Amino acid sequence: MIFKSILFSRDGWVPNNSAIPVGLYLGVEPSERTDLAMAFEARFASHGWLPEWRDKIYDYDHYHSTAHEVLGMASGHATLALGGSAGFEIAVAAGDALMLPAGTGHRAVKQSRDFLAVGAYPVGQIWDICCVSPSQSMLDRISNLPLPEYDPVTGSKIYVP
Repeated sequence: MIFKSILFSRDGWVPNNSAIPVGLYLGVEPSERTDLAMAFEARFASHGWLPEWRDKIYDYDHYHSTAHEVLGMASGHATLALGGSAGFEIAVAAGDALMLPAGTGHRAVKQSRDFLAVGAYPVGQIWDICCVSPSQSMLDRISNLPLPEYDPVTGSKIYVP
């Protein structure tokens, strides 16, 4: 598995999260595995992140102000835009995962016909969908939202300086 972290600053109406980096995990699960969705759901749940959906990723810029999110790519491949207009695009494929701290702008640029992602959130955090410039109370909520104790992919303790 290869791990990369990316820290985004605010970009126009997209707040991003300047304290907690995005985590990109390449090759988490073998892509030839028969049920990657189930494998990701079990992995995330065992680390305190509850799987809530299986679907494609929205094709419009949005962020979550009430929950951190982890995405497990269960089949196919996609190009995702992260961080708003000043951000950048990444390619993901079956077996990869992406941890998005609250406030991180994201959308699908293109997705293969067979693309499927699993979405999970820390226990006790209920996700919302935001597509507008955040109010001060939303910015406060994002910056004060606690990280769960464990990384959703590796299960190691999360440490953010």
